[in-house]
Amino acid sequence: MNDQGFWLAKFARLRIDTASNAPHKPLLLLVVLDLAREGSLGHEVLPLTPQLAFRFCTYWSIVAHRRNQKPDVRFPFTKLKTEGVWTPLDARGEPTSDHKLARVARLNARFVAAAADGAFREQARRILIARYFEPAERLALYSLFEMLLPTDDQIAADASYLPDDDPRRKGRDVRFRLDVVAAYNYTCALTGLRLTTIAAGSIVDAAHIHQFSDSRNDDPRNGLALSKNAHWLFDAGLWSIDDEYRILVAADRFDEECPDQKPLKDYAGQRIRLPSNELIWPDRKHLAWHREKKFEGN
Repeated sequence: MNDQGFWLAKFARLRIDTASNAPHKPLLLLVVLDLAREGSLGHEVLPLTPQLAFRFCTYWSIVAHRRNQKPDVRFPFTKLKTEGVWTPLDARGEPTSDHKLARVARLNARFVAAAADGAFREQARRILIARYFEPAERLALYSLFEMLLPTDDQIAADASYLPDDDPRRKGRDVRFRLDVVAAYNYTCALTGLRLTTIAAGSIVDAAHIHQFSDSRNDDPRNGLALSKNAHWLFDAGLWSIDDEYRILVAADRFDEECPDQKPLKDYAGQRIRLPSNELIWPDRKHLAWHREKKFEGN
């Protein structure tokens, strides 16, 4: 797992005091991610200052309805050491677990490096907001950070985030491939190629339409059964699918020679092969994402 995946996994399983019914740790992490966005997060230490407390208390107004109690930033500031984000230090520079003695935090360099990346901050915010906050609170936080309102599917995927090396993640990968490839009768949705063997199974892959690293979505409606070549071409944005399931080809973006098979350009305008069960046809919102974010054509 890379460093960013390591921290996303940490954020997805924060040790939360359920008895307090308040998201102290995730709220402070959102504050710190905002400091990183502004370029005001240091590389070595984070001082426990009145300014940091002001930010935390201001963010707290979004969740204040949960507890009739004044927030104290010192508690999550000290408790986040259990996640390895930083180590609280007292006035002498010694590690401390006493919230009354903490003065600065020695930052984990790996966390600082991850937080410097905008895409990481975006995904970290999405996971924190979806996993630890109530629906009305989420709306307020998406607005606060000027984030586009995710779909319900995206929120559910963010809330159930699993790192790629988690055994549960591997189990979901297997389930996704079983559901998608079988639904398409082991046949490539683009080419119609179907080849199965006892030794190696099927030649087709289960391809995500809205790429998994962004969507974390393993719903079969976010999948296509594609041969290896068709999968690569789809991920490269050289072809896509319209809302009527017709094939779009970015014909001016590539050269091709294929004397023994049908050229990609000849598929333009044809309908993809679809499962017999209409309930698991590709979701149009996923197709729209692929056309907008990946497709190289006009």
